[in-house]
Formats: sequence, C-alpha cells, structure tokens
Amino acid sequence: MQIVGRRGNYDMRTAVMTDSNSGITKSEAKELGIFSLPMPVIIDGEICYEGIDLTQERFYSSLTGGKDVTTSQPSPGEVIGMWDAIFAEGYDEIVHIPMSSGLSNSYESAAGLAADYDGRVQVADNHRISVTLRESVLEAKELADQGLSAKEIREELEIRAYESCIYITVDTLEFLKKGGRITPAAAALGAVLNIKPVLTIQGERLDAFAKVRGMKKGKHKMLEALKQDLATRFQGIEMSRIVIGAAGSGLGEEEEREWTETLKAAFPDATVYYNPLSFSIGSHTGPGAVGTAISIRRS
Repeated sequence: MQIVGRRGNYDMRTAVMTDSNSGITKSEAKELGIFSLPMPVIIDGEICYEGIDLTQERFYSSLTGGKDVTTSQPSPGEVIGMWDAIFAEGYDEIVHIPMSSGLSNSYESAAGLAADYDGRVQVADNHRISVTLRESVLEAKELADQGLSAKEIREELEIRAYESCIYITVDTLEFLKKGGRITPAAAALGAVLNIKPVLTIQGERLDAFAKVRGMKKGKHKMLEALKQDLATRFQGIEMSRIVIGAAGSGLGEEEEREWTETLKAAFPDATVYYNPLSFSIGSHTGPGAVGTAISIRRS
C-alpha cells in the first residue's frame, strides 16, 4: 500500500520514539535517527536502566544470584522529559511506540500524558515487543522520512499491529513459577521430566503454546510454528517482506550464532537477524530462553 504524506506548506519534522523493550539501545537509536527510552530495572532497591548501566550479564547474574529483581515502566517524568527534549531539538511532532498494552501499562500511562500535548504526541498501541516492536519502530522511521504526520504513522502501525508473532522456549521453569504462571508442583515435575514450555506472544500477552522435552525439541516446535504461520496467517506474502527475528536471554555468542544460522537455513529467502530479548521478557523467562518471531515489512 502506497501512503502519501500531507505536509501542508512546510516541512513537518516528526520524531520516532520507543523504549528499550524494542531491543534498540539509546546509542543505537542515535545511529538510526530515533529516540529510545531506557526501561528501569530495580535490583535490591537500586534503579538501573536497560542498556545504560545494566548489561545482559549483570541482569541475568542478578536474576539467578538471589537478588530481588523487578522490572518497571518509565516514570511520567522520564517520559515527559524525553518528549520535551525532543521538541527542544526542533521536532514538531512525536510518534511514541511503547511495548504492547497487553504486557505493560506503559502505553496507557503515555497516552494519558500525551493528552496535554494537543495532538503533537501520538502514542501507538502497537501490540508488540522485542524484535517485532523493533520492526515497527524502523517502519515508523521510514514513514516519518516520507513526510507522514505522527497521527498517520500511528494509524498505520495500529492497522498492521497483528502482522507479527513471537515464540519462546524457556530453559528453566523457576522464573515462570516466581511470576505465578505455573505452580511450584508443576515446576518441580517439569524439572524432573526435562519439560520445556513453548510460549507465544500474539499481541496481548505471554501464553502457553506447547510443552516438549528438551530445548532441542523446543526449537524444532518453534520452527514448525513459524512454518505453519507462513502457510496460513501470512499465506501469499513474498518472503522478501518476511523478517525472522532470532532472540534469546543471556545466551553466549556461540548459542546466538547457532540459533540465528538455524533460522537462516530454514528460511533462506527471509531477512534473519539476532536481537536479545528485552529484560521485561527475560525477567519472566530467565536465562537460557530462546525465541523467534515473524514480522511483515511493508515492501
């Protein structure tokens, strides 16, 4: 679908903003010409920020080392502070793309704050996170460069929000138990039987998809799920428009490479790249989780 922007009689500068749940760090955002708000993580009462003063190594070592680790949404002051800083750089509008409203209150909070900006800040309920959210942010930047307004970009992202899916296999049941997603008895039995849940995110929430024995079968089940989605939900879409995200939580470089190469071999005509799972997901999956996703590019 070709979209034509309406600039009026002057050039409208529209900024694209997201948060680190997209996997886009503040430094990478600068290279891409967008803005990314680091998500806060609280470790034993200390507030840290994803991608700023909290690395993957420290986050997962804290998670498994008995420390009290919780994730949080940005404060209203942090959100407004970045918006005001963006306007101070000369932008006329902002399209803000937080993580899915079904997974966090970040969208609802930002939408409430945006009411005081007279339409100059448009908050997209994009129903995405991690690699799928990253693709939406990159698409928003393309649309902004074409001259679309923040409102037009928000509407386009919301129309196409569900053209994506995520699957994750967890290596440990400990953190699903801590989060109340499974009972202690189920976690204990699963550990004995080497049961690995395969989870899915289809926009709104993290849900159970399947149960397998061992990570190898978990990866195979996710590959099957991707192929089924391509044959049904995304039937007829050219593979050149398909983006397969490889993801993981606290994986080593060799594990990242092997999983990415597996997906490239399975989907040679798609775009495949690796991006770590955000800490908001990693806090529920724990270390060693492996994930994948499908996103559809406009062209």
